[in-house]
Amino acid sequence: MRFDHFDLIARWYDRLIRPAEDGRLAALLAAEPGQMVLDVGGGTGRYARALAQRGACVIVCDASPGMARQAQAKGLPALLCDVTRLPFADGSADRVLVVDAFHHFVAPSPELAQPAAAYELLRALAPAGRMVVEEPDVTHRSVKLIVWMERLLLMGSRFLTPQQLAALFQAVGAPRVDLHLDGMRAQLVIDKDG
Repeated sequence: MRFDHFDLIARWYDRLIRPAEDGRLAALLAAEPGQMVLDVGGGTGRYARALAQRGACVIVCDASPGMARQAQAKGLPALLCDVTRLPFADGSADRVLVVDAFHHFVAPSPELAQPAAAYELLRALAPAGRMVVEEPDVTHRSVKLIVWMERLLLMGSRFLTPQQLAALFQAVGAPRVDLHLDGMRAQLVIDKDG
């Protein structure tokens, strides 16, 4: 059994790690009021809360009990989920959001988990749906410090370059992947043809 770093820091996570408040992710996701949004690896619901306030029906999905409890304390529906086996029907989500979490999808191994996660995220996305995956851009010099810090903390993270991440989603059937590079962050926008 792996040590759950996020369960340990869940109570303080929102104070330690602040979300970007530039509105870029919300604009890329383009969630409409009433649409079903899965915030996978959504932790404490730091992005889900803003989406819910705009009228989206957001469900936070996270593997850490502590993080899910924090999201629930904010009044958000939150489920304990294994991203490689999401408990949602095919095409059930209008929007899927994954922020700073994909590199943590590593159990039982990154080589198995990350392709399975990409497949499951795409499977849950509705026809004509949109997915946004944001990850640190490991090609950016400053991000290498984050990579080394997570290695020192034995988090087991596996970071992919933006191009590797895009190729992974294409390999599991994503019809179109647009890559946006934003300084130290990279966003993949995946539109599923209807």
